Amino acid sequence: MTDARELLALEVFRNRFSAVAEEMGVTLMRTAYSPNIKERRDYSCAVFDASGNMVAQAAHIPVHLGAMPLSVQAVLAEKTFAPGDMVMVNDPFRGGTHLPDITLVAPVFAGGDRPVFYVANRAHHSDVGGMAAGSMPLSTSLFQEGVVIPPLTVVRGGELDRQIMDFFLANVRTPVEREGDFAAQIMANLTGAKRLSEMIDTFGPGRVAHQAARLMDHAEALARAAIRAVPDGEYAAGDVLDDDGTGGMDIAVRLRLSVQGETMAFDFSESDPQAAGCVNATRAIAVSAVLYAVRCLVARDVPVNAGLSRPIRIVTRPGSVVDARFPAAVAGGNVETSQRLVDVLFLALSRALPGRVPAASQGTMNNVAMGGVDARTGAAFAYYETLAGGMGAGAAGPGESAVHSHMTNTLNTPVEALEYAYPLVVREYGLRRGSGGEGAHHGGDGLVRDVEFLADTEVTVLSDRRRHGPYGLSGGAPGATGRNVLITDGEARELPGKCHFTASPGDRLRVETPGGGGYGRKMPDEDARDG
Repeated sequence: MTDARELLALEVFRNRFSAVAEEMGVTLMRTAYSPNIKERRDYSCAVFDASGNMVAQAAHIPVHLGAMPLSVQAVLAEKTFAPGDMVMVNDPFRGGTHLPDITLVAPVFAGGDRPVFYVANRAHHSDVGGMAAGSMPLSTSLFQEGVVIPPLTVVRGGELDRQIMDFFLANVRTPVEREGDFAAQIMANLTGAKRLSEMIDTFGPGRVAHQAARLMDHAEALARAAIRAVPDGEYAAGDVLDDDGTGGMDIAVRLRLSVQGETMAFDFSESDPQAAGCVNATRAIAVSAVLYAVRCLVARDVPVNAGLSRPIRIVTRPGSVVDARFPAAVAGGNVETSQRLVDVLFLALSRALPGRVPAASQGTMNNVAMGGVDARTGAAFAYYETLAGGMGAGAAGPGESAVHSHMTNTLNTPVEALEYAYPLVVREYGLRRGSGGEGAHHGGDGLVRDVEFLADTEVTVLSDRRRHGPYGLSGGAPGATGRNVLITDGEARELPGKCHFTASPGDRLRVETPGGGGYGRKMPDEDARDG
């Protein structure tokens, strides 16, 4: 009976902690200004213990959530909190991902001098300065990508530090929208701190902290059990990024996965050196990708927290494309290299667990960033979105079509929201039929987004899988590569996967996203049946 009661209490607290993070996300989404946050939901929220270990997260974005603990721990190493304080940071070399992702950390006190918990959220701001509108440039240095924010106490004793905020807003193209989104992040943390304080008032700080520790132990036990089911051995895999946007081609990400008993080691040290262009990932991104893969491996409904990382070891080589050194350009590492890391991780796991792992999904986030002056209002605008594509098929069935997959968990921006907020008209938006790889089970199809510009607009496209399609498995065919096309006066011009240009009114950008890889060999008579 005691064990049953303890398990019931653990499940209750698991849901309580998760509900705190989920309510933070709802607050952030409902109070944000930008379509990128309120419509695409490009944000993540989590709860941390007194040492900065993640206790619970909302069902948000894997690339944010796996890296966020490193940002929180960097903040705790440099800052001391008082009640009402909040610290912001976006430095990719302090646990960040890329500069548009700003993390805000707040403490939760329980009467003592030191916080007993922390809450944090990370949100992608559509512009944080830098050399290109939307702050996703084809850069060769971090300093070209926007404002670098070390841990700064931006809210002190419940009051916003106006000087810090004014400095930040003076370096971005859309200060009103940025301040609105930042205020939403503050409100999200206030919501999370309030809910945790209510838990502490009800159960006492000792019991709440004890249950948080037990949840991490429980996640560790489930992860170890899942790893024990993987055959011992070494499994190698590799894949490439198309290019780095500056001429570097076929940049390799390589993994050697070692499984022994209930532990796993992920060694990326043979990956290529860091690139000249912006596809470099920080170690935090590599950590995020591994944690995501481990979470997928644990089939049970496991609580996602720091316990998942205990049975694993991650090896990266400083100065490589998956562990770049400061001040490497990293704008695309978060969005493109993170996806290739997952492709490589899944490929290695497919060799350890045949039949359990799907083929490659689209393997890119198809980033489109833009900005200019909206003639309707006379105000500057900056817009950013990622575009969905096909998921890989698996032994159980075909891949999903036109969805965000793996390291991103955002939504597709609604046409109405896009046209209302920006000087754009969507001319076509639908499935890219037939782009999924063939096989016994077809990969999911990508999508087509064709947008007409109504004003002079600076545009950056940061995409991949334009030269190498997402791999199939067990005899399945690769998914179709993506395409970027600029249409001017009715004439179409093929664009590279990573490009920057200025569009005039009437020009159109057409993005066709990759399909997912197929799974299994297609039987000879399937074409007849399909017809």
